[in-house]
Amino acid sequence: MSDHVRQQIASTAGLIVVKVGSRVLTGADGLLDAGRIESLGRQIAAVGQSGRQVVLVSSGAVAAGMGRLGLAKRPTELAHLQAVAAVGQSCLIEAWERALRGHGRHVAQVLLVAEDLSDRARHLNIRNTLRTILEYGAVPVINENDTVSTVELRTSFGDNDQLAARVASLLGANLLVLLSDVAGLFDRHPEEPGATVVSRVDRIDGSIEALARDRPGGLSKGGMASKLAAADIVTEVGGHCVIAAGREEAAFERICRGEAVGTVFVGRDTPVSAWKRWLGWSAEARGGLVVDAGARQAIVTGGRSLLAAGITGLDGEFTAGDVVTIASAGGPVFARGLVNYPAAELARITGLRTERIAEVLGYCPYDEVIHRDNLAVLSRP
Repeated sequence: MSDHVRQQIASTAGLIVVKVGSRVLTGADGLLDAGRIESLGRQIAAVGQSGRQVVLVSSGAVAAGMGRLGLAKRPTELAHLQAVAAVGQSCLIEAWERALRGHGRHVAQVLLVAEDLSDRARHLNIRNTLRTILEYGAVPVINENDTVSTVELRTSFGDNDQLAARVASLLGANLLVLLSDVAGLFDRHPEEPGATVVSRVDRIDGSIEALARDRPGGLSKGGMASKLAAADIVTEVGGHCVIAAGREEAAFERICRGEAVGTVFVGRDTPVSAWKRWLGWSAEARGGLVVDAGARQAIVTGGRSLLAAGITGLDGEFTAGDVVTIASAGGPVFARGLVNYPAAELARITGLRTERIAEVLGYCPYDEVIHRDNLAVLSRP
């Protein structure tokens, strides 16, 4: 692949979100590696000095807590995991502060749970806070709030890959960098003879997803499938993503210079608006609609609103103004939007032409069940 595409992505990346995984931050003993954090801090500062803003999503709280508490094994019970993460979070933020302070930067700790991004008011407040932190020249260091979330330590947001993707979407970041212990997406199992890193992916489809090979155990919760899901979120809203080996020498700096490191996932040409990014990738869905093939085509390729006539079924107890998913019968969710009718009323007008709504309900407040301005398509046609 020509380096031109990577160089163009790097040159236009004014805001970069970088996620660093546990396996990058820890040594063979499973504890935090101070030398590696120092190296990454130097790279983040150097990229910042080049005029770009950097947001860091950092794993490693449990590993840091294990080190401070003298634990040889990762706990298995949720309460113990949360306690160790709580102890370790202060260690982790101290380590990043030490690594960046010497380069004239300070860090700002930001702990999030999924609901923070799904609620519209909190979503906007977090975005404003992060932007203000960046204006001060500090580096936001974001992690899941493990002491509050009851699922993160076992499964997660999906995990910090997903958190990083949603933060990148929240901020409209041009580039998401996922630094892991793998060199990128391989064209077959990495341990097979002749396996090579796929340099560029223009679109994530079934053939690309089939290349994901997760591995269990250790301190990390993520895997290649998780990273592909994160890359899919970012590229579908108009950003780009790179998956690369975080232990490789100066990997982050080199990616930000446009060098051929890891796998680059190229985003769609037309970025998605901030409102539709929230609708499609952050808001919590309260229910779901099933539509026919004509409605799906009208939405995906025609950019049209969803009418009652195209709906064949619904699920959930939602009210007017809630976010719902949209899928074809037996197919995956392809869109999400803000519904104009509560479930009880929508059940009565499903499949009806618009002119019959007033006849059935006694009034017709909206011609559209979901207006196109309040509808986000999740994948490119």
